Amino acid sequence: MKSNSSGSGSSRRKFLKGTALAAAGFYIVPRNVLGGPGFIAPSDKLRVASIGVGGMGGSDVRGVTKTGKADFIALCDVDDSRAKASRELHPKAKYYKDFREMLDKEGNNIDAVTVSTPDHMHAVAAMTAMKMGKHVYVQKPLAHDIYEARMLTEAAKKYKVVTQMGNQGSSGDGVRQMVEWYDAGLIGEATKVYTWTDRPVWPQGIQWPTEPVTPPSDLDWDLWLGTAPYKDYVGNLVPFNWRGWWDYGTGALGDMACHIMEPPFRVLGLGYPKSAECSVGSVYVGEFKRGYFPESCPPSSHITLRFDRPGKDDLEFHWMDGGIQPNRPEELAPNEQMGDGGNGVIIEGTKGKMMCSTYGKNPQLLPTSKTKDANVPQTLHRVDGGDGGHYNNWVEACIAGHGSEEFKNLSSPFSIAGPLTESVLMGNLAIRSYDYRTPKPDNANQFDYPGRGIKLVWDGPEMKVSNFEPANQFVKRDYRGDYSL
Repeated sequence: MKSNSSGSGSSRRKFLKGTALAAAGFYIVPRNVLGGPGFIAPSDKLRVASIGVGGMGGSDVRGVTKTGKADFIALCDVDDSRAKASRELHPKAKYYKDFREMLDKEGNNIDAVTVSTPDHMHAVAAMTAMKMGKHVYVQKPLAHDIYEARMLTEAAKKYKVVTQMGNQGSSGDGVRQMVEWYDAGLIGEATKVYTWTDRPVWPQGIQWPTEPVTPPSDLDWDLWLGTAPYKDYVGNLVPFNWRGWWDYGTGALGDMACHIMEPPFRVLGLGYPKSAECSVGSVYVGEFKRGYFPESCPPSSHITLRFDRPGKDDLEFHWMDGGIQPNRPEELAPNEQMGDGGNGVIIEGTKGKMMCSTYGKNPQLLPTSKTKDANVPQTLHRVDGGDGGHYNNWVEACIAGHGSEEFKNLSSPFSIAGPLTESVLMGNLAIRSYDYRTPKPDNANQFDYPGRGIKLVWDGPEMKVSNFEPANQFVKRDYRGDYSL
């Protein structure tokens, strides 16, 4: 199967079903007939290699496995202990530690690749696969940097591959219901959006550990670091708490915003923001002594993005994390839950408001009594199984090929996931600009923070902050060693 050939699987099935070969007085019966109803011949299955197969990567392996439409050819992980369950699930799959070696050796044997590494390795792994013409499924956030997200989006189009980001709520019915409500005019024209999460649920706003620790024997630390600057191994980082460090993770925004910001993005058809500003929670290490931990994401933040909409007023879009939440809408009864408690979305319009939980679940009009009376036509395609069908949504599109009907019904292709991820990471660019400091001219032991209290004006097409040059250093990273896009 060629991963970028539209309809190749369909043509093969038609040939098998429509052709009988006579030999020595009997007919060769196609294997899908011999297998009975629902049997999928090996030639019709997606051949998959997975990069990062422990933790969330293990969940992705299981999700693709459950479709029944994929064969796992190879598995790759830098941590043998984390990879154990996936290797036991697919004992015939070859196992590698370096994704570059795996793709080099297995390139002719695979059609598609899943990428479920820490954030700082998403782009290089996915880009390597796409350049080989392989379809890719990449965990959220799509990339660590804005530049990476843009390059992946452009590559998906250039190489004509099937792509999907791992924000499963985009396959759910909830976000589609909200689009249909909005298109029917039930809340009028949107004016403000509020999104929030109780993340981080890992340490942030802390000092980098000073005591090096010997890496576990089953972890290849150098490969785990990958594109990131070399540092000695420390405790309490792998396998989860890397999320709170800028070299590897993208904080609360990277963890949850692709799930929570996605519904209003889709409902309102948003693109690049025109500006970003933020306020950031502080950690005090003494009386009137604010800690300065630029390597660590902050304990909480409030981001305000503004989106230009031709012929309409700008849209004000809020993101809050670390337990910060917007005011409760007046239309919400005192004992009714806002969002799902810790996370949620509220879209305010000129005629009303609507709300949902994480992943676009439980969409509600406000007051909630209006929800049961909402009766608008279903205009959007529904994914079979809702958010549980997210993997199948991608696998079927890979089998059908680029440009197929299944391809057109993808929930989170990079053409959608890329701009969404860029806006998510724009929030992080604002946070890192907030922490940027320079020594005072008259005292090198004191500092100015010129990125605080300002609005960053963003040129989306050019990927550039036009009014504060130091912010642009956070658009794109330099990679260690020979890693590149």
